[in-house]
Amino acid sequence: MVVATGVVDRRQVRKVALSGLLGTVIEYYDFLLYSTMAALVFGTLYFPGSNPAVSTIAAFGTLAAGYVARPLGGLLFGHFGDRIGRKSALVTSMVLMGVASVLIGVLPTYSSIGLTAPVLLVLLRCVQGIAVGGEYGGAALMVIEHAEAGRRGTWAGIMQAGSPLGSLLSNGAVALVTLLPHEDFVSWGWRVPFLASAVLLLIGLYVRLSVVESPLFREALAKAGEREQVPLLRVLRRPKAVLLACAAGIGPFAMTALIGSHSVAYAKGLGYALPDIMRAHLLISLTGLIGIPLFSALSDRIGRRRVLLIGAAGAVLFAFPMYALLGMRTVPAMIAALVIAQVFQNLMYAPLAPMLSEMFGTRVRYTGVSLGYQMASLLGAGFTPMIAAALVAGTGGSSLPLSGIIVAAVGVSIGAVLLISETRGRDLGES
Repeated sequence: MVVATGVVDRRQVRKVALSGLLGTVIEYYDFLLYSTMAALVFGTLYFPGSNPAVSTIAAFGTLAAGYVARPLGGLLFGHFGDRIGRKSALVTSMVLMGVASVLIGVLPTYSSIGLTAPVLLVLLRCVQGIAVGGEYGGAALMVIEHAEAGRRGTWAGIMQAGSPLGSLLSNGAVALVTLLPHEDFVSWGWRVPFLASAVLLLIGLYVRLSVVESPLFREALAKAGEREQVPLLRVLRRPKAVLLACAAGIGPFAMTALIGSHSVAYAKGLGYALPDIMRAHLLISLTGLIGIPLFSALSDRIGRRRVLLIGAAGAVLFAFPMYALLGMRTVPAMIAALVIAQVFQNLMYAPLAPMLSEMFGTRVRYTGVSLGYQMASLLGAGFTPMIAAALVAGTGGSSLPLSGIIVAAVGVSIGAVLLISETRGRDLGES
């Protein structure tokens, strides 16, 4: 483990990285599973109406509810993670996510219990959002605080691989159940992936309970005064860091929303077959599984800012060709569009965990990272699928507004990163 002298217990670092990986897999499997089902069945089952486009927009509205709850989860878990400990906060967030997902899997539909069904769905989505809000910041900084300075990006990349791995499992589960006859999929098949999250939860808890608390946190806690200020108030006294952290993440989150969620409904509207769309999304997840660890490790060599800016430049240049390729209505063109866009998203996303963790002091790091990251997720991704669906419906299917969303969101990230000093190798015990 990391101590004041900089000595690192590599065995413990590996265990913490594995714990972070499994935790992130569970959180993103459940969270992204909801996103996909919102595009496929939730509009029909929980928000029935005569206009399918309106039902889809309403379903994406519940998707947004989860993103609205994420900053709340970041504040809640960040506070206790900075005051009591990282480990207990992470265990709680994992349990919340698993329980919420299983309950979604058994939730009656509108036809059974009326308006109570969508209300409960929104409530459970909010619980998911709170859980994810507490997971990322804690998992990232647990790895960062255990690792040696020169390999923080490498170890964080392992933890962050949980996002595409969770997406891969989620898309794989959806791909399997969509092979069922349509009537079976709509009546009961969509529930199976949610119920399967219980198995992932048990595995994740077994590993997470075996890791030790962050040594940097224990050291900082021992030095802290009895009347130390609330972490959120300390962060907000100097809000520049959290505002820049938030802005830096808006671009990659907007791309995640368009590539990972909205593209399902958009591609269906273009006439692509659902199995082809899900296979393309499996390739997107595989791309992230390779790209995120690779680009995060690259940030140890050439810097966090440089990797992120390379991805941002590529995303802006590809914003219009991406939808031109989708408009060709061929499966190879769709795969090329989504996979290339995912590479640029990975370049922007991969350096975030080490960069954000290095922007805050130990006693406010959980709060600062969680608040910045989750606000970025809300502003970048929370309402993007709903807005995108409305824009497509309102413009007769034009993709120009979608490309405009990418350019605008990524532009915000570029502006923020240019104002952030390079954090690579920064002493985490400085503040």
